[in-house]
Amino acid sequence: MFSKIKSAVLFATAAAVAAPAFADEVNVYSYRQPELIKPLTDAFTDETGIKVNVAFLKKGMVERLQAEGDRSPADVVLTVDISRLSAVVNAGVTQSVESDVINSNVPEIYRDPEGHWFGLTTRARIIYASKDRVADGEVTTYEDLADPKWKGRICTRSGLHAYNVALTSAILHHHGEAEATEWLQGVKSNLARKPQGNDRAQVKAIWSGECDISVGNTYYMGKMLADPEQQGWADSVRIVFPTFENAGTHVNISGVAMTKAAPNKENALKLMEFLTSPKAQEIYASANYEYPIAPTSSPVEIVESWGEFTPDPVNLMTLAGERPAALKLIESVDFDG
Repeated sequence: MFSKIKSAVLFATAAAVAAPAFADEVNVYSYRQPELIKPLTDAFTDETGIKVNVAFLKKGMVERLQAEGDRSPADVVLTVDISRLSAVVNAGVTQSVESDVINSNVPEIYRDPEGHWFGLTTRARIIYASKDRVADGEVTTYEDLADPKWKGRICTRSGLHAYNVALTSAILHHHGEAEATEWLQGVKSNLARKPQGNDRAQVKAIWSGECDISVGNTYYMGKMLADPEQQGWADSVRIVFPTFENAGTHVNISGVAMTKAAPNKENALKLMEFLTSPKAQEIYASANYEYPIAPTSSPVEIVESWGEFTPDPVNLMTLAGERPAALKLIESVDFDG
């Protein structure tokens, strides 16, 4: 029987035998943190009476599902970033889901064309700009980041991090290999220091005067404002929603997929339909300062206060297909060197 997993050993033991299907439970493998998931699973159980068993993983989800094969106890996977969603699909460990309920809650650009994954929340990849040293309107596009006027003024995390690979994939999609390479070289030449740290570390560097702009996800603003030690960092910058030339603002997603094995398929579908509902998306989004994507949903007040933006309309699975080429370009210009 699948129960809450307290250790990798117990997890492996549970997966080593076939998991029978129970009418009152559903089993989830999740890369997302427990505090983000529990409000949702509690609400689902309260509404349906179906118990949700969650195994939280730090890595190796695809490998584990492949090793378990048809005997996997997992029904549903929850993860973040289109690269991880596409990875589980490409590994052949998910199945296509057809649901009018889900399709009505999830816009087409935020779901797999073949129905293997569905978005739940989004975050925009934005620019954090110094309030003191960067004027309003001085930077408006991602392409602007390669402008020589920013020489020595940009901070960023590793170009090989999934968030930046996704952004580079979008540049590659919109502009092609030659221009994407030129853009990477331009951004690299404008860096104030070698890529390092996480997105919040870049804002701290702006606060300390080491650089003037950085690229980061929107939800980090909420996290910084909620931390007394980091409020000063957040207060030193403004959020800029850049766009691609002739397109929109780059976004990434958290998403859900049904496993190929799914011993509790009916309950898995119920959970997925619940998770994509406007109510659940709003609960989920508020926990991490993200944006719900259901047409009738709204972000929490602090997120809404950051302003409106128009998402880039390209389907994220298209960008996932550009990932190998984007990685090759990032390495070819030695972006982190």
